[in-house]
Amino acid sequence: MTKLRTALAATAAALGLAALAAAPAQAAAQPAFLAASQMPKSSTPWTATQIFNGVPENGGALCAEYKIPAQNTRYREFTTELDTNGVQITTVARTEADAVKLVDTLRTSIAGCGTRLEQQNPGLEAVSASHGKLAVEEGAWVYSLDTAEPQIGTTDIHLFSVGRDGRTVTFVRWGQMGDLADAPLTGFRTTTKTAVNKLY
Repeated sequence: MTKLRTALAATAAALGLAALAAAPAQAAAQPAFLAASQMPKSSTPWTATQIFNGVPENGGALCAEYKIPAQNTRYREFTTELDTNGVQITTVARTEADAVKLVDTLRTSIAGCGTRLEQQNPGLEAVSASHGKLAVEEGAWVYSLDTAEPQIGTTDIHLFSVGRDGRTVTFVRWGQMGDLADAPLTGFRTTTKTAVNKLY
């Protein structure tokens, strides 16, 4: 009986140690997000929401609506006092092949966003442009969307990026009133690299 109790105690201790060892590994597996201070510089400070599960309302974000699955996805939104805003959406795909496919889907959707918006909104002028690939992990791609409504006299500029680290894909959007000349393209590239590097 004493030997049996000793064996059971040893087994319980081993299981306890295994659980303790597994806990940090599980916590570390959760992708990290950008902090407010890591968004491109703005004339007023950025603030960030908590991290939410799923995707933002309307199926995601501008130019990526309903492209990112809600499962295994989280997001954080960013704002400033001057209506500059942004979002980061991060999803962990089932396999690396699925992650590659999602990156391709997002890149296609963002690249064709201007044409799609013009078709959906008569009178709107929208131009999408690619700003190249960044050398970070498995790669990240940067795009812009320049929109104008001549009848109203408003213009808006958005920057987008899609990056991947293994099975994890992250999408970042930045936007404000203005045009491409007003956008912090260099700063957004830095933000994108930080977002991908920070995932794990």
